[in-house]
Amino acid sequence: MALLVGKDLRTLRRSPVLLGALLAYPLVIALLVGMVAAFANTRPRVALVDRDGLPARVEIGDSSFDLRQTFAEVGDEVELVRLSADEARRQLENGEVVASVTVPPGFIAELRGMVRSPRLILETAQGGLAPRVTRQVQALVYSLNRRIQEAYIEANLGYVRLIIEGGEGTFLGRRVDVLGLRGTREVLAGLPAGPRLDSIREFVRTAELALDQTGSALRATANPIELERAPDRGRRFALSAQVQSYALALTISFLTLLLAAGALAAERDDNMLGRLTRGLVGLGQIVWAKVALAALLALALGLAVALAFGLAVELGDVPGGEPWFRLPLLALGLLLAGASLGALGTLLGALAGEARTASLVALLVVLPIVFLGLVPPGVVPGVAELSAAFPFAHAVGIFSAALSEASPWRQLGVEALWLVGLALVFGTAARWALRRLAA
Repeated sequence: MALLVGKDLRTLRRSPVLLGALLAYPLVIALLVGMVAAFANTRPRVALVDRDGLPARVEIGDSSFDLRQTFAEVGDEVELVRLSADEARRQLENGEVVASVTVPPGFIAELRGMVRSPRLILETAQGGLAPRVTRQVQALVYSLNRRIQEAYIEANLGYVRLIIEGGEGTFLGRRVDVLGLRGTREVLAGLPAGPRLDSIREFVRTAELALDQTGSALRATANPIELERAPDRGRRFALSAQVQSYALALTISFLTLLLAAGALAAERDDNMLGRLTRGLVGLGQIVWAKVALAALLALALGLAVALAFGLAVELGDVPGGEPWFRLPLLALGLLLAGASLGALGTLLGALAGEARTASLVALLVVLPIVFLGLVPPGVVPGVAELSAAFPFAHAVGIFSAALSEASPWRQLGVEALWLVGLALVFGTAARWALRRLAA
């Protein structure tokens, strides 16, 4: 087996173009997957239909602010595009926008009146990004409410101050002259004592004390729970352990499947299979030699990728740093994942029989396996169970445990057992298929 592994390594060394392609191809695929994931996080286009003619500035009580600018500032999660009602409907129907937010007539009047809650009308396309856009528009409305509620609170507090202090003011657009609690107290002070007047005096005193706390009560009612944003401490998502785990699993999946399948099928193309099995080595030794080759190359390439991530983390002074002391655990995971994926590759090579066919079959198989593992659990029923039958998802799990879990041993043990079991199943099946090929 050691001689067979050495032969395959020398073959790779004599074919630098092939070796370079094997190393570069999975890295390119990983980059493309990352670009697709980044595109999925871009802001969806949402139409803004203004049927009320939002003015340059809106006055609520004594506060004044630019509502249109507020829409633009709080629309960070979506790209708001101002369109007419007909154009918004057309673009929603053909998919150019994923949703439409309509400002109905009377919106500003209700906003200024502070008696009824103004409303926005949301229309979304069916399925797809509709749930995501709905959440983002809800966040938009929440942000607008946070900005407007301060003006509402100040306006309501103005009415409270008018009740306490008295004087002239406006209510619902009408001028009013209010005596106020203080004026009432002064009037009562000039009247003789008596049970009824004393009750009124007690009421005025209690009302003054209570209304003095109205400001704090209103603000606490408007914001029962406040979210305090602490300074950013975590690392960027692109340098997270999760991304590193997926990058490692994706890279070695392409490398080991293609390499193991092609290397095993190449033994038949070079007429080596018949000569090797004439008493030199057994079929099982040939299979496990290819599995060992895949595991060694997965270890080498995986450690190189991990080193590149680690250097990026260290040079970028990323909080948390790179867990270099976990490198032995990561190396163990790379060997097990490489062996399991290599065993699957040898099975594909034995079934294909010819090197070019084996490489094509391996490529056709690795893409669905990878994308099955990329689908989050629970999104599509049955996908997680199907993905568990292949090594990719378990490779991600063992890398994630090695890199990020505080106590990784249980997950490491479970994923290691899965990888070893799958390697034995695929390797045994490859030996059986190779017997047919050598016949």
